[in-house]
Parts: sequence; C-alpha cells; structure tokens
Amino acid sequence: MTTFKSMQAIELKPVTVIKLGGSLLENLASSFYREIARKTQSGQHIVIVHGGGPAINKQLEGRQLPSETKNGLRVTSPEAMEIVQSTLIGLVNPSLVHALSSSGIQSVGLNGFDDQMLTCSYLDQEEYGCVGEIQTVKTELIQTMLEGGFVPVVSCIGKTKDGAALNVNADTVASKIALALHAESLLLVTDTDGIKLRGKTQNDLTPEAIQKAISSGEIYGGMIPKVQAAFDCLEAGVPAVHIVGESLQGTQISQEVKIP
Repeated sequence: MTTFKSMQAIELKPVTVIKLGGSLLENLASSFYREIARKTQSGQHIVIVHGGGPAINKQLEGRQLPSETKNGLRVTSPEAMEIVQSTLIGLVNPSLVHALSSSGIQSVGLNGFDDQMLTCSYLDQEEYGCVGEIQTVKTELIQTMLEGGFVPVVSCIGKTKDGAALNVNADTVASKIALALHAESLLLVTDTDGIKLRGKTQNDLTPEAIQKAISSGEIYGGMIPKVQAAFDCLEAGVPAVHIVGESLQGTQISQEVKIP
C-alpha cells in the first residue's frame, strides 16, 4: 500500500498533474506550451511527470543492450537501469525543463531521489528486474516548488530504502503524485487523442466499459497501465482522469458517464 507524506498546513490552489509519454517529448507542438502557460497564468498549479521510452531505447541500442516490455512495463536489467537513470535525469528531464523555460514557464526538474520523493520496493525482480512499486510519496518539495510559482517536472526514477535506483512506470508515478497532492485532475497525454473503440475516439468511458474492452482485446499493451492508473485515482478520490492528446482533449474516465 502506498503511503503519502505532505505538508498539512498549506492551502494549495487547484492542482493538475500532467503525464507526458516519452514518444511525444521530441515533437511537442508550441500549442502545448501555450496551454500550460495559460493554465499557470490562470492560477492553476501544474505538475508534469514524464517518461522517455524512445530516448532510452536509443541509448540501449547504442550500448547493444536488449529492450523488452512485458504487460506495458519495461524489463530493466541492472545494466539497463544505469542507462534509464542517466537518460531520464540527465537528458530528457533537462530538455523538457529548457523547453518550458523557453516558453516563459518557470519550471524545475525533479526525480524520486530528491527529498526521498518516491520510495519503492521491487515490483517483481525475477520478472521485471529493476522496476519499482511505489511505497511512499513525499510531496513537501513539490509543494514548495508550486508555492514558489514553479512547474515541477518529475522524471520517473524511484529509490529503495537502501538507495538503489528503480525504473517506475510513468503513468503510475503520475497517478500516485496526483493522489498525494489531492489533485483535481490527472491528464495522461499520449500520442493518440484518447481511447479508441471500433476506430472512434470515446469522449467518456466508465471503468466497467474499459474492462470489457481489455477482455475483448480492443484495449491492450501500453494503454493498460494508463487506464489502471486512472482506475486507482478514481477509486482514491481524484475527481477527473483524462487520457488525451497534445491538445489536452480526449477521453474522460469516470465512474458514471454523465448524459447532457
């Protein structure tokens, strides 16, 4: 069970957590940054969580290390873990912070080691290697950055109690941070504009409908951790979870679909 540590006496503005898939990072449209700037200027607090799959794959290939996924998760050997850590913290995170700053958005790069933000155990070391399951989320540093007017940009590296680095699925990190911050919404940004069923993007779906689509094979692969992250947040009380494209428009997942 994940536990959360947060600053209790601080009244935060509404928080939106935005998770960016790694495949989007190199070609994000300027409209995305304008939308983030608009949200921050309107008084919203924004936290960005990012992956980095393509950049990691490129570095692994250069080192002639294999790349494998199971159930939407990257199998991470100790050798691959070094590459994952250095790529996310040393390459992807600074690049995204720079792009935000260049668009007039104050931002700061963070990872799970900073102030022991993400303490993890091994998810299943035999099956997945150095992949983490989050046990504790510590939000004081994130909240301090938000209060200072910054957008925290979090790379998905967790740590064990002994200080070993673990690779954590970015959708899971985003959902756990959203829960810890009592975020009003979680946006999972992908390279598709939401969830498609029978070739059509769905505006609204319930968990029940999604489970049926998983069973039928319409929803598969990397989308499964995304919808599971959405389920976890809904069950814990995050009011709105969306799977969206760069326009920040897509599919809302809610317990009940509201009919206008």
